[in-house]
Amino acid sequence: MTRSLLSIFLVALVAQAQTDPDLLARLHAEAMERSQVEPVFNTFTVSIGPRLTASPAHKKAAEFARERLVSYGLTNAHLEPFRFGRGWELQKLTIEMIEPRYLPLLAYADAWSPSTNGEVIGTPVFLGGKSPEGTPVKGAIVMTAPLMSNFVRKDRPQPSDPNYVPMSAAYATSVGQAGRAAAPNPARRAAQLAGEAGAAVILKPSIGEHGTVFVTGSKDGPPGGAPTVTLSGEQYNMIAGMLAQNIPVKLRINVQTKFYDADNGNAYNVIAELPGTDLRDEIVMIGGHLDSWHTGVGATDNADGSTTVMEAMRILKAAGARPRRTIRVSLWGGEEQGMVGSRAWVAEHLAGAAKEKFDVYYNIDNGTGPIYGWYLQNNEGVRTLFDAWLEPLKSAGARRNVIEPVGSTDHMSFLEAGVPGFNPIQDYTGYDVRTHHTNMDTVDRVDVKDIRQAALVMAWFAYNSAMSDQKIPRPASK
Repeated sequence: MTRSLLSIFLVALVAQAQTDPDLLARLHAEAMERSQVEPVFNTFTVSIGPRLTASPAHKKAAEFARERLVSYGLTNAHLEPFRFGRGWELQKLTIEMIEPRYLPLLAYADAWSPSTNGEVIGTPVFLGGKSPEGTPVKGAIVMTAPLMSNFVRKDRPQPSDPNYVPMSAAYATSVGQAGRAAAPNPARRAAQLAGEAGAAVILKPSIGEHGTVFVTGSKDGPPGGAPTVTLSGEQYNMIAGMLAQNIPVKLRINVQTKFYDADNGNAYNVIAELPGTDLRDEIVMIGGHLDSWHTGVGATDNADGSTTVMEAMRILKAAGARPRRTIRVSLWGGEEQGMVGSRAWVAEHLAGAAKEKFDVYYNIDNGTGPIYGWYLQNNEGVRTLFDAWLEPLKSAGARRNVIEPVGSTDHMSFLEAGVPGFNPIQDYTGYDVRTHHTNMDTVDRVDVKDIRQAALVMAWFAYNSAMSDQKIPRPASK
């Protein structure tokens, strides 16, 4: 198809979608004047708090979301299990410097860390990324990484700015994975060996500055099986410097954690639907991940996103939208452990004929604040369509779409299956350096008014997709 013919085809799709010219006004009024964003967001963050996958808090959040979606009048609201592994919860953490002076330390146990054998008191052993071979580490507090010098000091650029320069592939990958790996490979290898040699506790430095502690963890357990704690980078460097000057340092650490197998290793996605009419067997899907890490309350990553898609479904229903295709919402578990929940759903539900009935998936995760536009994932076939749908939203703060892709979140599960998946452009100020996977991911970083706008954008794109005669153009095959 030539470019001119493609443009004519896409303009026709835009016209077909706008079968209810008053709907956008009704959606806007519902989103801005009768918002239900705040109580949902506050339940996820203030009432429930951090929602590590397969933890009791994550299950509680999933059950709340299901009940709330039912109250909106949506159908087929249910929890859908997927195989994950053990849940985990931090129940106590004490970490202090007690010699040569007293100082409480800013640190967090890594997720799925085992407990210490009671209180551990001792002078730490500094390996600095080197092998522990020949160094007595059994029963010791071991600092496995070198001094922290490469702190995260830069947020990703804003693609909706007029002077935006596209990210390199390497930089896009690095910001998408900030905090997932707390130490470089030599330090992880040192931690592995130290744990196997019987270290009592492994200490690692955070990549964040100014008391920002990036903390993640592995559901398969820490390297070597030893309890692991991530310490603020500045305090890690301070202790290492004291040891280098032969100043006697003594730390006191107590980590107590609990593992959960109550659901036989299952975690849960939350699913609900707004049924379609003549094309009800075809699916438009919106979603975001409900799970978070365990230090902050997961406000920007991703309670705001989960609230956005729930509110988008609510305003569609309340505004009387009657989409041709079924619009389905999903709140994923296990995103932080490698998109486990969305990949499980795709593997189960997008095989064979079901894949042909699937239209498009709109995700929301990276960043916070209003939706400025969409990463188009190098799919030229959607550019004219998405630009036309975005245009009437510019009065509500939308700006522009960009052709480049973004990764590291649940829309990738759909792209990997060969169906369209997209994630929006949001605000990144303070996201990569301050809140993403950190103890600073708190409600103070979110303005709930921005969630109202994001829900409006998400609802509008879902509705237009559900109304078009043709499905969204599929990504080019690799």
